[in-house]
Amino acid sequence: MNRRNLLLRASALAAATALSVPVSVQAQDAAPIRLVVPYAAGGPIDVTARALAERVRDSLGTVVIDNRAGAGGNIGADAVAKAAPDGLTIGIAATATHAVNPWLYAKMPYDAGKDFAGITQMVRVPNVLVMNAAKAEQLKIRSVADLIAYAKANPAKLNYGSGGNGSAGHLAGEMFKQRAGIFALHIPYRGANPAQLALLAGEVDFNIDNLAAAAPNIRAGKLKALAVTSLQPSPALPGVPALAETFKDFSIDTWWGLVAPAGTPKPVIAKLNKAFTDALKAPETRTRFAALLAEPVPTTPEQFDAFMAAERSKYQAVVKASGAKVD
Repeated sequence: MNRRNLLLRASALAAATALSVPVSVQAQDAAPIRLVVPYAAGGPIDVTARALAERVRDSLGTVVIDNRAGAGGNIGADAVAKAAPDGLTIGIAATATHAVNPWLYAKMPYDAGKDFAGITQMVRVPNVLVMNAAKAEQLKIRSVADLIAYAKANPAKLNYGSGGNGSAGHLAGEMFKQRAGIFALHIPYRGANPAQLALLAGEVDFNIDNLAAAAPNIRAGKLKALAVTSLQPSPALPGVPALAETFKDFSIDTWWGLVAPAGTPKPVIAKLNKAFTDALKAPETRTRFAALLAEPVPTTPEQFDAFMAAERSKYQAVVKASGAKVD
């Protein structure tokens, strides 16, 4: 057999072998996907991203987590916006990066509405209106109606804490004040944990905190939960109503999901969507996320794009009303 025929037969054999390789193995041999998390390692967003990266290994191959924290998430989000639209770089879009920051920051390195293509929403976590339990008992505040009545009867006496100007807790507090027609002085702290410690110490009267962060102290009886900020009550807090029962359509949850750079081909988006939504629907994922009080929310790419657009519109008004700005 001459050299030319030998090469032709070797090429045919290689092609036949490639066709017989299972999809999962081909995925494992492909270039790894970089998943940019715009926050530090160890937080709820990072934990859920790593959990999904493990579950999609068979369908997508290796997914490497790249933590790019800083500037309220803008650094990591910008890295995704400016990446090649080939499906090999994807990232986390969160309430801050894709709904709040466009109105909070005077200068943005990316356009949250134009520089990304949605893949799927991942989770939502309710926020919760909480008071120091001892203070609530002292003031005889046992419900949202009691808190509003006290604020109206005692103008300028209430204050509330948050993790900083423009934080989720700050904006939720301003939205609550606006809808309730009350005044409470905002006291910003350097992060959500210091704000919660201030509430526990009685330095502030109420906070609107992330449910995952507040739940341990609620269960310990140190914090009094008056309402959750989701449209529906949370199974994690039986008997605690939603603020939407007092104020129609009041909703200010924490959420995050997956995005790719704008221009990523639709077949690539569809493949990523299927892999990650299948992972989100798995019973093991729900169990794992339940420990973080995070509810998986698999969606189509179009649904996630529309959701983010609606959230940007909502937060534009909330940020403007709060007066918060980051130069």
